[in-house]
Amino acid sequence: MESWFTVIGIVALAIASVGVLSSLSFLILALAGTVKFHRDSHRQRQFAEKNPNWPAVSLLKPVHGAETRLKENIESFFRQDYPDYEILFAADEESDAALEIIREIAARHPQTKCRILVTGKPQLPNPPACSFSRMSEVASHDILVTSDSDVEVAPNYLREVVAPMLDPAVGMVTCVYRGKNAGGFWSGMDAIGMSVEMTAGVLTANLLEGMKFGLGPTIVTRKDSIAKIGGYLATAEYFSNDFVTGNFIDKAGYRVVLSGHVINHVVPAMTFRRMWERQVRWAKGTRWSRPKGHLGTGLIFAMPYGILGLLAGAATGHWLLGTVLFLAALVNRLLESWVIGWGVVRDPRAHNEVWLYPLRDLLGFAVWCASYLSKSAVWRDHRYQLVRGGRIVLREQGERS
Repeated sequence: MESWFTVIGIVALAIASVGVLSSLSFLILALAGTVKFHRDSHRQRQFAEKNPNWPAVSLLKPVHGAETRLKENIESFFRQDYPDYEILFAADEESDAALEIIREIAARHPQTKCRILVTGKPQLPNPPACSFSRMSEVASHDILVTSDSDVEVAPNYLREVVAPMLDPAVGMVTCVYRGKNAGGFWSGMDAIGMSVEMTAGVLTANLLEGMKFGLGPTIVTRKDSIAKIGGYLATAEYFSNDFVTGNFIDKAGYRVVLSGHVINHVVPAMTFRRMWERQVRWAKGTRWSRPKGHLGTGLIFAMPYGILGLLAGAATGHWLLGTVLFLAALVNRLLESWVIGWGVVRDPRAHNEVWLYPLRDLLGFAVWCASYLSKSAVWRDHRYQLVRGGRIVLREQGERS
């Protein structure tokens, strides 16, 4: 019995060692991706500053209820330092509470062209994709910028995200985001995951293979590039419509560019349960959109392997090795929080409350494990079944999440 216990402990130490080393490898790639990001961002800003001719832009924004900080989010789009743009909003129903807020803001900014569409209930599983399709049909301009309603942007947002689209070889631009916590502890866990974990993954992907996907908070396209993939409706049966939009545009022969601009993604106050369900829902979407990459994600976490190493080292008498593995994992996550969360997206919590990210790393690993436990997800008012390729099938009415 004792020999079996020793064997299990040694195996656990081996697994912990592999996990700590793989997470270190990921950190090194993320750091290299950070260097590339800053270099590309500098070039994009230089180009934007020298460009005298800005194309007119149509901003497409679906709304769904009076979300947290909706007023501040929407108003930031009316304050753009950009010569010619319009904003189109789409709601399922005229009674949507967001529309009153939008009309109030539009009245204070009469210089900004604004239109509101009431589209009715979507006929396909992904509501935002359906809304984007309806808005694009009446959009006045060739450049289309889609963004979520929980996004807040700076006045130079349009200039920086539109600039790469002046190259006709570029078919889409997307950008990373910092989580902006509008609630308590659990929403903070969600937010710092956006700032660090999500950003590190995007920078690494951009380093290794270039951008072949989109990030929902901002996607910039032209009418020709989105038409070549069949329009926004081509993505309306997918759970991660942002991911597949970029994937389809890349396969259509266009370049997808990661902008150097960083936006705020506002995270509302959440209970643990709501935060957990939201995180697992997103992870399931990734699992079904790119299954091989998602499986490999299990090796980018550090703290679970560091803790396993510490416990296995204590159990087998290898205290020094166990302690080294734990400390290596801890330093790894602190460094990632500083360099990515602060150095790239300028999230102050990633710098001032750096201890949060090792906890978030543990949570992220638990979410990754949970993403393999079922094929269904609740989104808005419905329960969906996820199927191969990232498509979704409506199953039943569900609780709002």
